[in-house]
Amino acid sequence: MNTCFIYHSYSGITRKLVEKVRAACGGDAIEVTPRQRYNALTAYTLGCMRARNGQCDPIDPEIIDVSGYDLIVIGTPVWAFRATPAVNAAIAALRGAEGKKAVLFATCGGTPGETIPRLRDALAGKGAGVIGEMVFTKKDTGDPEKIDALIRMIMDAAGTS
Repeated sequence: MNTCFIYHSYSGITRKLVEKVRAACGGDAIEVTPRQRYNALTAYTLGCMRARNGQCDPIDPEIIDVSGYDLIVIGTPVWAFRATPAVNAAIAALRGAEGKKAVLFATCGGTPGETIPRLRDALAGKGAGVIGEMVFTKKDTGDPEKIDALIRMIMDAAGTS
């Protein structure tokens, strides 16, 4: 089963987690990046406001075709209790997601708020069904047991466990 990891990482925490999990599960990775980069000030002001409002940033890649994949894994940092504007844009940019299975994960300093339910709804709007979800706090991102649980979830979803 072909797996595609789609993620945004502002500080590198989400990227590291994707790299660990992808090394164990296999698959392709697509890191979405906002065309206009955030800095420390704009991430916590403009970025959080845009995340809170469910807005999308112009991103690269502009279109994400997942028609050749069976499983989509989406990872996002949490900004203002929501997915980042880059991940909102990534889901909007999905093509060929109808009938695909998806696993969601979020990395956050505290609580994820409405991040996972909103991503689940957005993916349902693209025709994909979420079959697994997980939240990693800052402490969890270094927890081998929690990382292994995500790996098992993805491998089970992919039918490779």
